[in-house]
Amino acid sequence: MMSKFGNFILQKKILVILFVLLALFASIQSIKSGTKTFLEGGLQYTHYNNYVIFEKSFQHLKDNKDLYIAYPEEQWDLFKYTPTFAAFFGLFAIFPDWLGLSLWNLFNALILLFAVYCLPKFSLQQKSIILLITLVELMTSMQNSQSNALIAGLLILTFGLLEKDKFILATLCVVFSVFIKLFGIVGFALFLFYPQKGKLIFYSVLWTILLLAVPLLFISIGQYKYLFTSFGKMLDHDHTISYGYSVMGWLNSWFGITINKLYVVLTGALVFMIPFIKITNFKYFTFRVLTLASILIWIVIFNHKAESPTFIIAMAGVSLWFVASPKNYVNVGLFVLAFLFTSLSPTDIFPRFIRVEYVNPYCLKVLPCILIWLKIIYDLITFKEKEIESITT
Repeated sequence: MMSKFGNFILQKKILVILFVLLALFASIQSIKSGTKTFLEGGLQYTHYNNYVIFEKSFQHLKDNKDLYIAYPEEQWDLFKYTPTFAAFFGLFAIFPDWLGLSLWNLFNALILLFAVYCLPKFSLQQKSIILLITLVELMTSMQNSQSNALIAGLLILTFGLLEKDKFILATLCVVFSVFIKLFGIVGFALFLFYPQKGKLIFYSVLWTILLLAVPLLFISIGQYKYLFTSFGKMLDHDHTISYGYSVMGWLNSWFGITINKLYVVLTGALVFMIPFIKITNFKYFTFRVLTLASILIWIVIFNHKAESPTFIIAMAGVSLWFVASPKNYVNVGLFVLAFLFTSLSPTDIFPRFIRVEYVNPYCLKVLPCILIWLKIIYDLITFKEKEIESITT
């Protein structure tokens, strides 16, 4: 019976339908949930507040307003993306909220779905397993109308396109990810694996220039310069105010360590780059896949602003790692920890008092991802000259 259900749920058409239905469900749920406050006695905001932030950013851009100051009468929290993303969001802002939000969540879900199915060498079943593993985190991201599934999809799609020598589209994906969230820049590390690096650099520069120019359809150069100055000030202030579900948050909550976040990020970057010393391993597909998984996890666990909806990116990395790696006791144990504490701990499966007293204060959501990332680094460093073709066998 379970085998029949497993074969049924792993079908591509079933997963496509499931992803569409979940995106629509998350949107309807957000619309129907009414309003809420983020502070006791504070103003009322919609349950799809993040979508409102994105939507209003387009209007603010057109009205020559500062994108990076508070608008408490409209939204909770600041807009923390580039002017290009504000311009891009005009594609959704032209619709009424119920439709724009639905299209936005569908766009996020389907980009991730398309990216995974575009991966070479993985079997159809393996791709479906990767997608199923990410489902809980995908719902969390969509229920918060976030852009994180889009980021995960763009980085995975970058890898798939690079593998197929489709350099123009690959560079567009990674550059666009940076224009959404700056930590997408880590995706450029994938370029090390492929020939014709001159082309990759050229196309990246070209796409950067084109995407930088998009806001000029709506604002003057003077206003654009002002927005980037304001953007920089906002990011500088934003960097100082939290640890999030990150390595920094884990060190602080477990050991009381307060350390300059920049030092932690630089240390993480150095550890991330150690496996690249063995250039001869670049030719192995599994090595490249594990590096993609490392990137997806790294950009979350070293992000001081990482919150629960961000972890769709990390769990996409975890799922790639798990499917690509041998199923030994260590790997299976780490995956179970990630599924329990990273994916399920924020849900009602965990009693509220456990979440409040243990999971949140002790950053248990990020801990399995940290351990898995370290395991990936170890596997990459000790990668054998003869590749273990766990993906295609």
